[in-house]
Parts: sequence; C-alpha cells; structure tokens
Amino acid sequence: MSLVFGRMAGLIAARRTRHPVTGGGAITRVACRLAATVALLGAAWLPDAVAAKDVYKVEIDAPGPLEDILKEHLDLSRYRTRTDISDDQFRYMVETVGDQVRQFASTEGWFDPETTATVEGEGDHRVVKIKVDPGARTEIRRVDLDVTGPAATRSPVQVAEMRRKWGLPVGDPFRQADWDKAKEDALVQLQSHTYYGAKMTASEARVEPEEHAADLSARFESGPEYLLGPLEIEGTRRYPAQIIRNVNPLVEGEPYRVERLLEFQRAVQNQPYFSNVQVDLEEPPAVTSAEAAAQQATVTAPVRVRVREYPTHRLSSGVGYTTDTGAQVEGRYSYYNLFNRAWVFDSQARIEQKRQYAFLETAMPPDSRTYRNSIYGSYERTIDIESTDLTSWRGGLKRSRSREKYDTTVSLDFYYDNLTPYGQPSQISKALVPAFAWTRRDVDNPVFPRRGNVINTQIGVAAKGVLSDATFLRMYGRIRQYVPVGNRDLFIARLELGANLTSNDPALIPASLRFRAGGTDSIRGYTYQSIGTPNGASVLPARYLGTGSLEYQYWFKPDWGAAVFWDMGTATNNLSGVKIYHGVGVGARWRSPVGPVQLDIGYGIQEKQFRPHISLGVAF
Repeated sequence: MSLVFGRMAGLIAARRTRHPVTGGGAITRVACRLAATVALLGAAWLPDAVAAKDVYKVEIDAPGPLEDILKEHLDLSRYRTRTDISDDQFRYMVETVGDQVRQFASTEGWFDPETTATVEGEGDHRVVKIKVDPGARTEIRRVDLDVTGPAATRSPVQVAEMRRKWGLPVGDPFRQADWDKAKEDALVQLQSHTYYGAKMTASEARVEPEEHAADLSARFESGPEYLLGPLEIEGTRRYPAQIIRNVNPLVEGEPYRVERLLEFQRAVQNQPYFSNVQVDLEEPPAVTSAEAAAQQATVTAPVRVRVREYPTHRLSSGVGYTTDTGAQVEGRYSYYNLFNRAWVFDSQARIEQKRQYAFLETAMPPDSRTYRNSIYGSYERTIDIESTDLTSWRGGLKRSRSREKYDTTVSLDFYYDNLTPYGQPSQISKALVPAFAWTRRDVDNPVFPRRGNVINTQIGVAAKGVLSDATFLRMYGRIRQYVPVGNRDLFIARLELGANLTSNDPALIPASLRFRAGGTDSIRGYTYQSIGTPNGASVLPARYLGTGSLEYQYWFKPDWGAAVFWDMGTATNNLSGVKIYHGVGVGARWRSPVGPVQLDIGYGIQEKQFRPHISLGVAF
C-alpha cells in the first residue's frame, strides 16, 4: 500500500504569492517597538489569569515532537476543561483517539503508530493515559526535482543551486511541514533571480508505510527571464519624484534579482521623506498567443515604486540612561520642505546629567550621484568629566553619500574648544579641518548583528595660521567583528586606534579632536574617559588612543544572554613606556523591542575597582 500526498498542476498550482518589497518608516518602527516594550512592562503588573479547572487529566507518553502536537491538538487535551461533555462523548473521544493519533503522527513521518488509551479513576479524578508506540519513522528514499522552461538551459547553475539547497534531502525524516517548506523554498530560489514568474506545476510525496520510505517529486516551470524596465513612481505629492530616481541603483535592462529590489527599497527608505516604501515588478501585458507565450524567452517588466510620504513637519523624542553620562532626555524637530525645494532642516537637543548637546543642519536632497550637501553647526558641553569641563563649538560644510553598505563623507569643519581643568585657567583652541570619513557596514542584521563587521575610518588635517592654532594630521579607525558560534552564541572583537601627529604642543589641538579612554564602549572597569593625560586633579585628552576588546555572548534564550569580556588599551601623549589598562567582567544582554540593552560589571585590574556599565534607551 502507498500513500500519496500531492497537488497536481491545474488543480492546485502551488505558486508562491509574491509580496512587494516593503519597508516601514522610523516612526512606525519606533511606535511598534515602544508598544511592544509597554506591553512587556505592563504584563509584569497584570494578575495571572485564573486557569480553568480540568474536568479530567490527560497524560501522554510519546516521542518528544509527537507528544507536543498531541498535547495541543488531541480532542481529549483540548476539551479537558469543558463541563458540558457528556459521558458518551467522553467515551467516544477515548475510543477514537487512535485515529486522531494516526492523523497527527503521519505529519511527522510515523504512518503506523500503535495507541493504547486507558481511563483511571472516576468523575473529576479521571486520568486518561495515552501511550503511543510510533514504530519506525518514514525517511526520504528518493528526491526528483525537475525544472522546465528557459532556466533549464540558460541557468543551469541556478537550477543546480536550487537542488543543492533542497530542504528535505535523502535520509531525512518525512514531515509534512518540511515537505511544504522545501517546495516553497525551492520556488523562492527560482523566483528570486531572473525568473520572477516561476511556478510549481506539480508535486507528489509517495509514501510506502511498509518500507518506511517516501519518494518525493516536484515540477517547476521557470517561465521567461525577467529584465528590469523603467521606473514607475506612485505616491509622491509633497516631494519631487526625482529624489527616488537619484538614489536608484538599478540599471534598466539588467536581470531581475530580488536582492537588487531590496537594495533599491532600502536606498529610498533611507531618505527622510518617506514613511513606507514598496518596490515590485509590474507584470507585463500577457501574450495572447499560446504559441508565442511558449516561445517567449525574456520579458521586460517596469519597476513599480509606491511610497507614502512623511508630513513636512516631524517631532520626536526619547529618554535613556548610561553610566557614562547619566540619565538623558532628547528631542528632535525636522522640516522636510525648506524653501519648497525638499531641503531638510534638522534640529536636535539632548540633555544628560554630564553632557548637553545641540545640533542644527540644513541639507539638500540627494543629487544624481546620491550625494547630499549640507551646512551644520553644533554645541556640546561636558561637565565634570574627570574634573574637567569642555565646551565645544563646531560648524562646517559636508558632502556625504550613504549606500547599501558604505557611507562616505567629505567635510570642512571648524572647531572652537574651551577646556577647563579643575583649579586651572581655561585652554582655548581652534582648528579648521578638511576631513574624510568612510564607514563600511557588512552585517547580517543592522540592529542585532551576528555575522560580519563594521569599519569606520577618519582622516583630517589642519595648518597653523589657517584658522588653526597648530599643524596636525588626525587619524582614527575602529572595527568591530561579529562571529557566530553555534546557533545562538556570539563572539565580538573590537579594535580602536587614533593619533594626532604634530610637532606642536598637543594642547593647541582642540580637545574634542584628542582622545580619552574608559567607559561603556571603551575599557570597562574604569570610569568614563578616566584614562588620558593626568594634570593635577584632572585627566586631559591625549594625542594617541588604542583600545581593544574580546567578548563572548552566551544566549540561553533568543532574546536573553550573558557575556564575559576582556578590554584593554590606553590614551597617552607619549608612546614610550606606555601603560596598558586592562578590564575584565561579566554582563547581561537583552534584545529588547527598542534595541539592545547592555548591563555589565567590569573590574579594572590596574585600579582594582568594580564599575557597573549600563546602556539603554527608548525613542518615542
């Protein structure tokens, strides 16, 4: 006897529904995260729901995967709290439980289970004991995947990759859920590259229970190759559609790839004008002649972009706390249509216990090379950081571009700093710095990365007498590497280097361009910016910086983990006889709805001190 699980062409063509590539705006993401956080916090204050009393008990003895299914889906389990079940209905459920077990067991690859059910006790003390001997599990004996259409001859590598990644290979147990997913994934493999219109025409799982074997077959029709056509933009009212065209990385006529549409979607989403973006192909007109359709090898499909715009005014705020600078509150106001030309006016203010910050910027829309030109100014004041106060004014011009993985900025920045060590006169310094900054983000998840790295480099120069008090070359670099360990755990390595090369007195370089170390994202176990150049009761910024960190994160649940770490480094004016500081410790990690939350206890080996390090924040 054989059992056949299948869906034949014409009856149930199992073609994957292609959803447009979509993206929600920052406000939407923040609102969803905040709502989830409020729900989590609120749940802690809600009383536990009063559990309904069982009319009878059910005890199930079966293999783990099958036991979980039976506990959730068997009628005896589902209705055990019902008070309106008659004795006849109860006896019927006990007598027919074997049929239900066989039905559920077959979805997990057990097609001939033996079930015994006994009832002990009476009334409310009844206990139904169900024992299941599932027998031998059915395994995959043969897999036959066939692809017809242009892909069979034009894209053999793609077809071979689809077969290689088939999710239910020979030797695996047969499970209905895995069978459905394997077919879906194979279809996605075809549809995601070139063959947008691919479909599954037939599928069959032929099971031989006596032989405990299953033979699988699936047929796919690739359809013609899809090439990208012209853009069709919908939804722009306040802001010009040219903004979308300027950030479009697609080339008309290139083969369709879902990754390229995602790249385009993210490029549009990164602009501050749109709260939601959908990118998809528009189906070309159908070919009326059946013979012509069969011979059609390529089609050109327009790329349809639908956007929802932000209002021209936007206001946001947030709160947070870090052990470095204390509690904080911040606000931001943006206007997206300055001069009625889609110029962006952006203003931000942040008040922390030990730092205040304000920022103003006016930026033009991206040009045809995706560069944004802007002018900005900022004010920052830190109070009593290692017995020093620092007031820093900054202003300048920027030309920047943000792409899929890379950010590039060319700027001309003017710094004016006032550094006041405790009990000493103020040190005023200024510099005009042409600078270049480059950032590369190659991670699997921008919020909770597990694989890849983030690299940031900066270089700037100043000439004495050209609105500068000293001649110097400033270089800075930072890399953070993420290495997954097993299915959940994570290893993180960080390296940070900085230098101000000058023959002048380092004190003539603005303090905000020099370096100090210590704190949450530097060397844990030491207070914030406590490592630098000692000067009386104060610690002043130094010419050179070097820090590194090794951290292992053990995730015992998907969103909860623990960490051990070792940090090291220094900040100094003199590389000769440099003192290296070390910190070790443990911490807790939470992937919260609003972003990562980090709580660490670090021990500074040189200072022989324990320091907590906490970082969290919520945006509204």
